[in-house]
Amino acid sequence: MSQAPRLSRRTVLAGLAASASAPAFAQTAADYPKAPIRIICSAAAGGGNDLIARIVAERLQAKWGQNVIVENRPGAGNNLATEQVYRAPPDGYTLLVSPPAPLVVNAVLFKELRFDPKKIEPVAITSYIPNVLVVGGKSPFKTAQEFIAYAKANPGKLSYASQGNGTTGHLTGALFEEMIQSKLAHVPFGGAAPALNDVAAGHVDFIFADIGTALPLAQGGLLRMLATLTKEAPAAMPDLPTIASVGLPDLLSDTFTTFTAPPGTPLDIREKLAAAMREIIMAEDVQARLNKIGVVPWGLNVQESAAHIARESERWSAIVKRANLRPE
Repeated sequence: MSQAPRLSRRTVLAGLAASASAPAFAQTAADYPKAPIRIICSAAAGGGNDLIARIVAERLQAKWGQNVIVENRPGAGNNLATEQVYRAPPDGYTLLVSPPAPLVVNAVLFKELRFDPKKIEPVAITSYIPNVLVVGGKSPFKTAQEFIAYAKANPGKLSYASQGNGTTGHLTGALFEEMIQSKLAHVPFGGAAPALNDVAAGHVDFIFADIGTALPLAQGGLLRMLATLTKEAPAAMPDLPTIASVGLPDLLSDTFTTFTAPPGTPLDIREKLAAAMREIIMAEDVQARLNKIGVVPWGLNVQESAAHIARESERWSAIVKRANLRPE
């Protein structure tokens, strides 16, 4: 009987290296998932993205019988969470849930990123939150028409708050300035809550904020919503005028919630996740729960999500460049 060929040390080491770098789990959708899934949320606990992540996690766990864990990792304009997921194995067991920023504008806002947004793999856009034009409850402006007319006629006299430099509220304010051809004073804050509080107190004139965050203060009379920056009024405020109806049809702005995966995550796994997420987000009880807080269920698949992210990236990146915005 002949002897088996002896393997060289180099061959043995190469084989060990290959096995060490191989994914720990099967990379096909047929037997996915066979281990716990981590959803890294780029926002703090309690916000809209966190709520969506936890609804999805709870129902995926019930559907597939595997633990689905949500971890909050806010900071650095959503970049910390995005970097963590970007470096994770591309096996479908680590996902990112985030607003548009890290995929859409951070590449032009930040001088250095430790990830390439174009290599991040889309999974699903589950929902969006309309942004609204908001003034304080004691503001003299009762309608969007009179507010816009005043802003046009009085450059530099109105101030707007934002959730921070480079946020959706800031970018929408820059777009608004461009459209009305008038200057506004930008006042950045370290989040939505302090920004809305200062608008409510009358220290800042207005803000572009997502309806879910502004709604409780508006219902309490501390804020007044003048218009929604979406094509249709949200279910939470069906009588709210659209921005198109007051003469600015291109001032469209919303904050969508997107799930993405590390570069190289197989398409079949992402499609399985997207289908499950759509089923979850379109369930009647989930839709009813989200509509009450201003969140609009959407449920885009992998290809639809990729196309929407590309369109939004082109649009908002151009605005950032024209306005010469920076997060610092």
